[in-house]
Amino acid sequence: MKEFKGHVIYSGTYKGKAVVTHQGFNTLASFQKSLMFKSSKKAVVSDQNNPELFKKDITGIALCLPMTIGSTTGGMVIETASVRNLGPKAWLFSEPIDSLAASGIVLSRTWDNVPIIAIDNLGKEFLDTVKTGGEIEIKEDGTVIVY
Repeated sequence: MKEFKGHVIYSGTYKGKAVVTHQGFNTLASFQKSLMFKSSKKAVVSDQNNPELFKKDITGIALCLPMTIGSTTGGMVIETASVRNLGPKAWLFSEPIDSLAASGIVLSRTWDNVPIIAIDNLGKEFLDTVKTGGEIEIKEDGTVIVY
């Protein structure tokens, strides 16, 4: 068990599975196929350029990443996925949150009252410790426990 303390953007509690990428998360490429069909009940990553996430279900989990990448549509992609209950429950950034992710998470919370947890500045060691499928716990104060 190892604890990490990050900067809380939006607090909340979570206990469950983590999905991890060590490269930038391309929002549009990742959510594109799931958002194309209104009948989608889960978000399976469709970004073939991210082998750590490709074909992984990221619905309702804790997504652990350094940052998001892509075009300025990224924020609206996050907001749309969140409103449709396809997005991660928590976004855990090893680096400072980028403007694409911040805009989507803020829009989801402000416009749609979607309870997304967002914590940044968890550090590179966090990404090196947490594993896809591993159990984590998030506390209100921004502490993330990796089991």
